[in-house]
Amino acid sequence: MNADRLSLSFELNGRPVTTESAPAIRLSALLRDQLGATGTKVGCDAGDCGACTVLIDGEAACACLVPAAEADGTAIRTVEGLSNGTLSALQASFLRHGAAQCGICTPGFLVAASALLEENPQPDEQAVKDALGGVLCRCTGYRKIIDAVMDANAAVALPGPGHNSGIVGASPLRLDGEPKVRGTELFGADECPEAALGVVAIRSPYWHARFAFGDLAHFLKNTPGLVAVYTARDLPGENRFGVIPPFADQPALAVETARFRGEAVAILVGEPAALADLELGEFPISWEPLPHALTMEEATADGFPAIHSERVGNVLTGGTVRRGDAEAALAASAAIATGSFETAYVEHAYIEPEAGYAFMDGDTLVIKACTQAPIMDRDDTATILGLPPEKVRVIPTATGGGFGSKLDLSVQPLIGLAALKTGRPARMVYTRAESMASTTKRHPASMTATIGADAEGHVTGMVFDGDFNTGAYASWGPTVATRVPVHASGPYFTPNYRASARAIHTNGPVSGAFRGFGVPQAAYMQETLYDELADRLGIDRLEFRLKNALRNGQPTVCGHVMEEGIGISACLEELQPHWTRALADADRHNRADSVVRRGIGIASCWYGCGNTGIPNPSTMKLGITADGRLVLHQGAVDIGQGSNTVIPQICAEALGMPLETFEFVGGDTALTPDAGKTSGSRQTYISGKAAEKSGRALRETILRHANVSDAAAISLEAGALVVREGEAVRRIALADMPSDENGFVFSAMESYDPPTRPLDENGQGQPYAVYGWGAQLVELEVDTGLGTVKLLRITAAHDVGRAINPMLAEGQIEGGIAQGIGMALMEEYVPGRTENLHDYLIPTIGDVPEIRSILVEVPDPEGPFGAKGLGEHVLIPTGPAILNAIRHATGATITRLPATPDRVLAAIDKTRLSG
Repeated sequence: MNADRLSLSFELNGRPVTTESAPAIRLSALLRDQLGATGTKVGCDAGDCGACTVLIDGEAACACLVPAAEADGTAIRTVEGLSNGTLSALQASFLRHGAAQCGICTPGFLVAASALLEENPQPDEQAVKDALGGVLCRCTGYRKIIDAVMDANAAVALPGPGHNSGIVGASPLRLDGEPKVRGTELFGADECPEAALGVVAIRSPYWHARFAFGDLAHFLKNTPGLVAVYTARDLPGENRFGVIPPFADQPALAVETARFRGEAVAILVGEPAALADLELGEFPISWEPLPHALTMEEATADGFPAIHSERVGNVLTGGTVRRGDAEAALAASAAIATGSFETAYVEHAYIEPEAGYAFMDGDTLVIKACTQAPIMDRDDTATILGLPPEKVRVIPTATGGGFGSKLDLSVQPLIGLAALKTGRPARMVYTRAESMASTTKRHPASMTATIGADAEGHVTGMVFDGDFNTGAYASWGPTVATRVPVHASGPYFTPNYRASARAIHTNGPVSGAFRGFGVPQAAYMQETLYDELADRLGIDRLEFRLKNALRNGQPTVCGHVMEEGIGISACLEELQPHWTRALADADRHNRADSVVRRGIGIASCWYGCGNTGIPNPSTMKLGITADGRLVLHQGAVDIGQGSNTVIPQICAEALGMPLETFEFVGGDTALTPDAGKTSGSRQTYISGKAAEKSGRALRETILRHANVSDAAAISLEAGALVVREGEAVRRIALADMPSDENGFVFSAMESYDPPTRPLDENGQGQPYAVYGWGAQLVELEVDTGLGTVKLLRITAAHDVGRAINPMLAEGQIEGGIAQGIGMALMEEYVPGRTENLHDYLIPTIGDVPEIRSILVEVPDPEGPFGAKGLGEHVLIPTGPAILNAIRHATGATITRLPATPDRVLAAIDKTRLSG
């Protein structure tokens, strides 16, 4: 045995294991890299996220904190050991309850919960929260996890064969759910090809700096195991990328100047063991710090240099919507409310850091990585590497959360460069700190607004101005600047309106897409002013919103008139009985307690599904093969939201065949047509519509071939296609028929692009064909002595048009609410300081209260079976409703996020002094 390695013997999932290990490596690395137990996920390497939870002699532990040497003589159980062929009762319960979304955190929860259930087979909610408090989830909102653990030992079996025969409106088990609960789902860091090289980035430690490389050849020659050092000059194509091509400005590797802390300037490619031992501080590079601006006030000050020379005043772009005469309407109003509001950087904090690998397949570069946009990744990577797009193939791995940030490139061009240049597979896995320092954030915003109403409480006009910190590069800044003015009115009829938004460059982190594209920030401004205006008019706050809710036939602020499908009134009406009860409960409580005050808040939302006034089509392909298989090529990336289940449900309903009949080809730029990016609440609506059209087209082709009516039923039986109409039965021998290049005997491929119209210079047009609508009610308590906020209950009513899968829709609502809680009460990314999950706080299982979801169904004629998007906008009302509840409880107005205890106390003190 090597003297530098230890011999370890222990039991792993009931089997004896003997292996050698370096003494200092983590148990998580030993399990994953040497023993193949990749169900043990790594999200932080600091014990913060709990994704790597395992049982050691029956006790839950974070494997990333345990030295491998301590495994000797122990019995270790990972998620792979929870089942013996068949799923355990706990794993089955997670499937039944929809407790796994993206699945990256699921193994940690399952392992921790199994330890709890072995001690306490019937835990209550508090016991579950106590046992699982060390495991973080960013997708689910935790409520279905709690339900699954509490229900794990109920005598309920999973549905047997045929359980997925229910289609639209049913909640079949997630089609991709079993690998998530078994721990066999493969995420970006879970695969490592044989002989793969590692890739590590050299990143700027400064917010703004010029740099120069030293003797790279000498460094390479004298660093054992290092194979190559690549800089911008080694990129064979155009060193520039961006999600919006006219604004593309970000280099894959910086050239001479780094514009933000964490920007990559070079990559080191080498043997993984050598890179692990490498001291990056020895890399030959010198830095010359330059003046930098982290705030928009600094960046737009007179005399501050342009971060990009062509963008005067550091203004990237702006957007405006004008309708009527807002200023005149405000001057004539019976009452007005005016204010300002600031929001912070918010980190996506998905549990899976960016990861993937690349390799050459002949003359084609293949990239397997976590992503939300494989076609965009392919095209940008091809441009950077000087390749035709058809010579780059992107295969998305399972993606452990994205929420918008995994729309932008990360590892793809870097591992692609390494594989292209060396000819060997190349793999890169971001550390948690690297992920948080270098990837996109939610835009910080600085906003002002004034809203007026007449004496009867009808809104007369609104003016809104907002600046949004887009950081060092454009990313999705233009989208935010366009979307915000369209949405800043909220889902209300506003006859006179002027709204403007600007995206401002700073040397801060790049701001990108994050569940709402700036609309959540604007909603804080608008919804808190609605409460103030209702109070000034002496009108109940919910009634004020109902009075002004947009109705069918009324124009939006962009002049778009929808004759049907507007669901905001229905959402507010669903909340009315809960509102009446909650106000009465708060009044009783507050009469008895003057310190801990109860407050009730409400807020609404609307959100345009898809791109704003520009094309964004999706295409779906399906067919029946000569050997009797029904295959759907579905390229819409599922990052936890459920498109791998919902889109097949829609297709199955349209085709008229059971869901269990389908086989699937998942996202792969070489095999699946372009389904567009997973963002903007577009997949259920747009890709779902394409799937509906394809299903209907295939059905029509089959019925026409069989010469039967639309009333006929079709099925696949023993390799034949069987068509039944009444007593007549026709069997079509598929093997006897010619097939196309895809092996299909019958096939269909249909696209759908929403009918929109571009916005004119006043922001008038039809920016979206379909909107989602929602309203939420928050009940909370504020300790006026401490400034702490305790959430009691959130009731959420969301119009989904048609609930394709009610359980998955509820999961989206709960997960969005949890992110809304974090944005409102605790999350603030401080550049350079909060690059881990113990300094940057996200909600834990103990922070999310009871959530009551009400699925409202006001069908939209454009959506598949009437469905609308949901995932993006469910967090929009949560935070404003929380702040409105704090104001109701204490009289204090919060104007800066997050509403931490010190800020709540300061607002209470300000209210007392002014009162």
